[in-house]
Amino acid sequence: MRAIVTVSGKDKTGIIARVSAFLAERGVNILDISQTIMHGHFAMVMLADLSEAKVQLSSLSEQSHALGEEIGMSIHVQHEEIFNAMHKV
Repeated sequence: MRAIVTVSGKDKTGIIARVSAFLAERGVNILDISQTIMHGHFAMVMLADLSEAKVQLSSLSEQSHALGEEIGMSIHVQHEEIFNAMHKV
């Protein structure tokens, strides 16, 4: 199963490293990543493979939200199909 991980908030050092390490610790493989900084605002979207994950999607989502609060960012994890359905024009 694949999921979309979105991260946003005020830019600071170590965001990509922190989120990547968090995912790796849970057996999540990052397949693709896009990030940008717009006027001091950090935005990142990751395509992640959860087929070898040590946690279920719902748990990963809850833990990601908690990590976001800890580092002052907004982090959301969604099933790829739900993300795609929400962003169809």
